[in-house]
Amino acid sequence: MGIVTHLAKTLDETAIENNLTKIGSVTLQIGEVSGIMTDYFVECWDYFKGRHPVLTDSTLKLEQIPAITWCNSCKKEYETVKYGRECPYCHSGETWLLKGNECIIKEIEAEGGNNP
Repeated sequence: MGIVTHLAKTLDETAIENNLTKIGSVTLQIGEVSGIMTDYFVECWDYFKGRHPVLTDSTLKLEQIPAITWCNSCKKEYETVKYGRECPYCHSGETWLLKGNECIIKEIEAEGGNNP
């Protein structure tokens, strides 16, 4: 719920800064291993958008970012969810997450924005 609250606040600020009167849709990219439960996230969005006039009629579009891990030992990338922390190529545990933990505003479709 905290992420949705932060998102709504960020969108309110963006609307004010850009003289937006209405946000039609917001596209978010969410990492596969971000821990965000998308069904719950959408429910929270539907609740919070009613409390932010610029978001009232908006829709939320979600795109998943696949989780990819890098192995420092063999210098290869692999699918995190499929193989976990151990590299499937060399079986090293010397790995780190390259991507898949993000939550990024990719696109905002809006009305207004006419700056004097």
